[in-house]
Amino acid sequence: MEKLKSKSSITESTAGIRVNGHAKGTAAARLEIKKTYKLYIGGKFPRTESGRYYRLEDDNRNIIANICRSSRKDFRDAVVAARKAQDEWARRSAFNKGQVFYRIAETLEGRRPQFVATMVLQGYNEARAVAEINASVDRLLYYAGWSDKYQQVFSSVNPVESSHFNFSYPEPTGVVSVIATEQNALIGLVSAISSAVIGGNAVVVLASSLHPLTAIEFAEVLVASDVPGGIINILTGFSNELHAHFSSHMDVNAVIYCREDPAELKMIRTNASLNVKRVLHHHFSDWMSEEARNPYLIMDTQEIKTTWHPVGI
Repeated sequence: MEKLKSKSSITESTAGIRVNGHAKGTAAARLEIKKTYKLYIGGKFPRTESGRYYRLEDDNRNIIANICRSSRKDFRDAVVAARKAQDEWARRSAFNKGQVFYRIAETLEGRRPQFVATMVLQGYNEARAVAEINASVDRLLYYAGWSDKYQQVFSSVNPVESSHFNFSYPEPTGVVSVIATEQNALIGLVSAISSAVIGGNAVVVLASSLHPLTAIEFAEVLVASDVPGGIINILTGFSNELHAHFSSHMDVNAVIYCREDPAELKMIRTNASLNVKRVLHHHFSDWMSEEARNPYLIMDTQEIKTTWHPVGI
């Protein structure tokens, strides 16, 4: 008992030590921990290899955060991670992919206050932020529901003259690079990712440069939602520096472009022709509308494979 009493006395006296005019151990003495927003590559959060950042400011020109300005090397690292992970993801059952998407939705739902606060910090009003989060959760559930159905809708048994069964069915194209819309911090990102990933593809995404915090916080949701590392990779930075790399990399199989710059789109299509990449221009007037979600968007990043099988074997 005497030892315990002595220890208690030491603790009480230590609490009275003052540092820079404040009692050590009190709230006033704490240094605020500023969040560091990094990239999301291969299931990890590395800093950009370039060491470059840009300042994200609020409407009053106050600095919110320093944002990684991704380089060509960051993109190439992300493609390597995506290629390494894609085959295993494609082999997973459709039911399991749907489970993972449901988990992403419920994790996002549970972190609603955090996302509202972050989106308001980047210029949203609260009502718009709540509406976009609701739409994003619903969008994830929508594609979770389609995970084991689009194959039935778009597969076929084809009539042939020989004594064979002839089947056509969709398979993922592989690695898809995505340049997400600038204006919709969350729903545009979720929509472009979901339609490609639910079909068994892996993606490398360039997030909005105007609202990058939301994208990196969404990556934190992915980490907590059983999404294998490398399936979804999220970069921050500027499209005018990166769109050429997104469209010219020889190990990327398709490009989804969600912005409205004609010059960028023209260069993407030109670069994609070098190895016959598929280029998809998703430009919806309202990313929360029914127009921006349908199973045909899944098929945009699928390839139709045909199998012949002899009758009677």
